[in-house]
Amino acid sequence: MAKPADNSRRRRKLYDITGLESRMPGVDLDELLPQAHEMRQLDGILHYDAEEKVVVGERIVTDREFWVRGHIPGRPLLPGVLLIEAAAQLCTVYYRLARPEATETFIGLAAIDGIRFRAAVTPGQRLVLIAKNKAIRSRAAYFDTQAIVDGTVIFEGTITGIEV
Repeated sequence: MAKPADNSRRRRKLYDITGLESRMPGVDLDELLPQAHEMRQLDGILHYDAEEKVVVGERIVTDREFWVRGHIPGRPLLPGVLLIEAAAQLCTVYYRLARPEATETFIGLAAIDGIRFRAAVTPGQRLVLIAKNKAIRSRAAYFDTQAIVDGTVIFEGTITGIEV
């Protein structure tokens, strides 16, 4: 008889984040991302490796954010759309670091595929986000993305960005 699927098993991470605790000096999100104020969904970049085609960022979820009061009252959960936005912003950071000539180009979200939310994110948690570049074409870039909380993959999916 076949065993039932074990949904609690750990997902394979796109990149080994062991030891990535401090933010990279010299990476200025104000220069790399046009999003500001409430729409900035990244707090810092922990790692960038052009050879491995990967960028790792972080987002500290706090109880002072605009969505906390209304999503969900009494049990605030980070909206999935903001988690997707955080991953998309990380993809933009990779694109701009990999293509310094494109620093003035706005990268828009063109597609999201295979998105899976595996756990809720609440204030007080630290998200570690990973974007692994699959390809960069003339105007588009393709990434596998993940978000990790306390060592567990809680979000994954593929994001396509396009120059707008």
